[in-house]
Amino acid sequence: MRLRVLGTARVDAWWKEPVATALGLALLFGYLTVRAVYPAYVWYEPYISPTVAPPVFTAAAGPPGSVPVDHAWLGAFPDWWPAFAQSPAFVVPWVAIVFRLTCYYYRGAYYKAAFLTPPACAVRGVARAYRGETALLLFQNLHRYALYAGLFLLVTLWWEAGAAFFRRGEPGIGVGTLVMVVNAALLSSWTLGCHSCRHLLGGNGDGFSCRGASVGYRFWRGSTWLNERHMLLAWCSLVWVALTDVYILLVSSGIIRDINSWDRS
Repeated sequence: MRLRVLGTARVDAWWKEPVATALGLALLFGYLTVRAVYPAYVWYEPYISPTVAPPVFTAAAGPPGSVPVDHAWLGAFPDWWPAFAQSPAFVVPWVAIVFRLTCYYYRGAYYKAAFLTPPACAVRGVARAYRGETALLLFQNLHRYALYAGLFLLVTLWWEAGAAFFRRGEPGIGVGTLVMVVNAALLSSWTLGCHSCRHLLGGNGDGFSCRGASVGYRFWRGSTWLNERHMLLAWCSLVWVALTDVYILLVSSGIIRDINSWDRS
């Protein structure tokens, strides 16, 4: 006897993927939001958590393990800055949030997982009239513009990853350095493979038959290769951002010890 749930005759556990997606997104976005709101133990020289990058401002007397004033681009928060926003991430909070929420993969993921429209293939889901990217979904059109801000964030993350090879001017390397480099690489792979970036690289021409050896074509092919793995890179980059923050939190709070070349010299 076939089980009919939400208008489907499927008898397999089709609900596992949307449930796992909903739980994963809620857990990861919830954790990163909390860490951005209260940035304790986000700094362990020369490592900085991606939840507080870029460090435009910082608190002169912030929570333990917060970003020091001399590392912030513009020093301490100005007097007019609201006291509750004691994280550098509050300067540009919309960049990562909007870029993630409007990503074509994430749209499909949370449409299925949170709104059941539809939750799985051949499952009817909750009946809703689709009106395109209008009304409350109008913000989805910001994705192509958020891409430029996302590219700027990549530059800052690579800058911080490069800075993690130096402590007080002394070159070296540690586990945290490698963690930050992997974080920047995964975020770059996800961003450069997004649909908007792929269109930006190859969407202005009528064809590639006459420019197969051009630099633009090679970039487009590279972006296409990443785009084919967009879902995997979306999850890997999101999970690694959280793991990077967790590692720096554990090292900064003294729970674990970072293995590096500076303490051995």
